[in-house]
Amino acid sequence: MKKVFYLFLLFCVVTTNAQDQRVISNDWVAFRQTIDVQTKVKKKFKVVASVKVESNEPKAWAGIWSRVDKKTEGVDFFDNMEDRPIKSNSWQTYTVEGTIDENSKALNFGGICSYNGKFYFDKFELFIENAKGVLEPYGIMNAGFEMPLKNGEIQKWEFGVEKGKVRKVKEYAVFMDKSAVAGNSSLLLEGTGIVVKETGKIGNVEGASPQIGAMISMLEDLKDRVERTVKNMNQYETDYLHDEKANRIGSLIMHLAAAEKYYQVLTFENREFTPEEKAKWGTALDLDKGGRDEWKGHEMQYYLDIYNEVRNKTIAELKKRDDVWFNQLVMKEEVTNHYCWFHVMEHQSSHLGQILFLKKRIPPQKEIILEQKIKN
Repeated sequence: MKKVFYLFLLFCVVTTNAQDQRVISNDWVAFRQTIDVQTKVKKKFKVVASVKVESNEPKAWAGIWSRVDKKTEGVDFFDNMEDRPIKSNSWQTYTVEGTIDENSKALNFGGICSYNGKFYFDKFELFIENAKGVLEPYGIMNAGFEMPLKNGEIQKWEFGVEKGKVRKVKEYAVFMDKSAVAGNSSLLLEGTGIVVKETGKIGNVEGASPQIGAMISMLEDLKDRVERTVKNMNQYETDYLHDEKANRIGSLIMHLAAAEKYYQVLTFENREFTPEEKAKWGTALDLDKGGRDEWKGHEMQYYLDIYNEVRNKTIAELKKRDDVWFNQLVMKEEVTNHYCWFHVMEHQSSHLGQILFLKKRIPPQKEIILEQKIKN
């Protein structure tokens, strides 16, 4: 009998959480443990821990946190102490209290810290109400951080606030420290290199006239929100195309940069794009199919670097001008310079909404494994 070789291509499509394991950039970090909870009656619980903070930064703070996840989607309880932030540089004990009930699925708890500084955590305790109405201790693994770090990770604890989504934050280093409330060590999270931007204010920009200062602050506030939304997106998310009429999120960031570049030459130089500029920025400005085909294959930081370079020039040029110029008409148009830059500002807002819509609709990344099998 002849041996016939059949080539079978087996495509195994596996949902991967690889994008959830990556290092991200953030101005805060959290760590947690999660336990499954099943109860037919309402029960109280409390999380207790010792914390101290060493920082010269007014916005720096720490907290202990807890969240109760429902059996259906959603959250029954959440408290991270943001309304009563820990800033003391001496060890003190803090408590978060809540309840679980028949709708509860999981209890999450841990520590959180924000901005630059040294944040110490020790002696976590968990108490859950028993059938007699007494809060009794529930065993926590590595509650006092006596176990050494393993590959830079806290044993028995995970970074992040969602199960299965481990978030290591590059601005924070992890140490075991000899300063301890009990035992021989505590957990130390050290935040460095975080730029703290003033928010919640319009105007009063150094070197800018009043109206221009107000515009700069609004432009920057919106750009910061755009950047926070997209900066930790991976290549798959950056290039994801929702449908044939949608735009990739990377191309939308490029579009924001291109539109701002256009209004730079229009208002600062009183002209349109040159052929060379149109060749460089045209597809990003127009988007449509050309933009979808051209602006892909880059990491998100590539687009953000271009966006920031354009914005730096915008701010430098606006500061050279005053409110009289701001209210002058542009070329032969029936709009003012002020109106043009108002449009750039609201244009960012419009596309931020689009980006948020698209981001929520990105499906989990699929990994295709190609396996060849030969049969006789």
